[in-house]
Amino acid sequence: MRALITGATSGIGMSFAKQLNKRGWELVLTGRNEAVLIDMQRKLGNNTLIIPADLSDKAEVFRVYKFCKDKDIDLLINNAGYGIFGKFDETDLKDEIDMINLNITAVHILSKLFLRDFKKHNRGIIINVASSAGFLSGPLLSSYYASKNYVVKLSLAIAEELRRDRSNVGITILCPGPVDTNFNNRAGVSFSMKPITPDYAAEYALKKAFSGQVIAIPGLSVKAGVFLNKFLPYRLSTALVYNIQKAKKKDIPSSKAVTE
Repeated sequence: MRALITGATSGIGMSFAKQLNKRGWELVLTGRNEAVLIDMQRKLGNNTLIIPADLSDKAEVFRVYKFCKDKDIDLLINNAGYGIFGKFDETDLKDEIDMINLNITAVHILSKLFLRDFKKHNRGIIINVASSAGFLSGPLLSSYYASKNYVVKLSLAIAEELRRDRSNVGITILCPGPVDTNFNNRAGVSFSMKPITPDYAAEYALKKAFSGQVIAIPGLSVKAGVFLNKFLPYRLSTALVYNIQKAKKKDIPSSKAVTE
């Protein structure tokens, strides 16, 4: 069994790699930090392959797929992503376009290409790392929330298509609340609630994926929040998110933060 993990050099992606390695999986790891990838390959052993890549570049996304084409991938984990904090008219446009390319376009391309392969063999699993933000609108993190909404809605649509095809291929969406990664530290904001660990998030996602469940929301409080939001008027929901994000702000007006 072999898995491809994007954004494998930190946070949830690194946790996925370690946990799958312990389960005996062979791995293909990709991320921008080649030095970290080399170190992970050394620590995880000979069954780990690495391919440094910046998946905000579409050409790099296709290069990663081509590298994996003959590797018999059984599990795709679309984990790479980041967010940009600040008012929409003040955040950097280039950063936002790069973020959209990574959070949306790369996920879209890899999901489509590997799904085609998985369906040919009638096996395989896709885990798309989204966020509880994928069920909300997010003032002050507007583009990030919107990108995760895309991942959630796309994945749910794919799940229904697979169900109607009676396919053995599975797809799971990991939708955590705060996770103790670099997101908030590098964005210049602080956590508004106690974060879960990347190890817990990865373990929870794998458990749900291997049991065939589509939505994986770790934490009772986050589950409750997602559920209750369905009953709130959109203006109230959006106002609440704005106040939560504003309260998290430190001294930096807007910045980019690696998340997964």
